[in-house]
Amino acid sequence: MRLLLVEDDEPLAHTLAAALRQGGYAVDWIANGNEADNALLTQSYDALILDLNLPGRDGFQVLRRLRARGNTFPVMILSARDATEDRVSSLDLGADDYITKPFDLPELEARLRALIRRSHGRSGSKIEIEQLELDTVGRRASISSVPLELTAREYALLELLVLQAGQAVPKTQLIASLCEWGDEMSSNAIDIQIHRLRRKLEESGTTIRTLRGFGYLIESAHGE
Repeated sequence: MRLLLVEDDEPLAHTLAAALRQGGYAVDWIANGNEADNALLTQSYDALILDLNLPGRDGFQVLRRLRARGNTFPVMILSARDATEDRVSSLDLGADDYITKPFDLPELEARLRALIRRSHGRSGSKIEIEQLELDTVGRRASISSVPLELTAREYALLELLVLQAGQAVPKTQLIASLCEWGDEMSSNAIDIQIHRLRRKLEESGTTIRTLRGFGYLIESAHGE
C-alpha cells in the first residue's frame, strides 16, 4: 500500500514515515500543501495522511481540491488543531478520520488499516479465500492455519490482490501501490513476484489469474 504523508514537522514526519515503512507501507513525504496538491494530481495513492497547518495551501484546501476531482481514497487528518469546528469542517470536506497530536502510533496504524480495509469493502482484519487466510494486522498469511513464508514484497502484493479478490487489478496499479518515490519496479518484476506467489499458494484452493495485457485477479480455484 502506498501512502502520501503531508506534514511540515520534519522530525515528526521522518519518525512517522519510518514507522509506517516498518509496517509494510510505501510512503511518500511532502511538507508543502501546493506540492501535495500537485502530487495528488499525478500520482496514485491508497491513503493520505494530511496535516492542516501547512505552508502553501493548507490542509483544508488540499482536501477540498482532492474531493472535487472525484478522488475517493481514504484521508486521515493528523493535526494539533483539536477544536470541534476543525473536526467538523474536515469531515464535511470528505476526511474519513481525524487524529489530534500528540497521538499514539499503534492507534494511528490501526485506524489507518481500518480505513484502507473499508475502502475495499472489508470490515474485519482477517480475510479468507478457500484455505488461504490473510491477517492484515499481523501482516501474515496462512494456508489451513499453516503459516506461509512470504517476503515483505510478496505479502504486500498478495494483500493488494486479496483486498480486491474477484476483481481485476491492473498491473500499473500494483506497481504504483508497491513503490514510493525513488523506487523502481518493472512489469517483468511483478510477473516474477506473481509466479513465486502462485507456487506458494498451490495448496490454498486459490488461483491468481493473468489477464493478458491488463493485470491479475485472485479467486477461488474452484470458480465459486
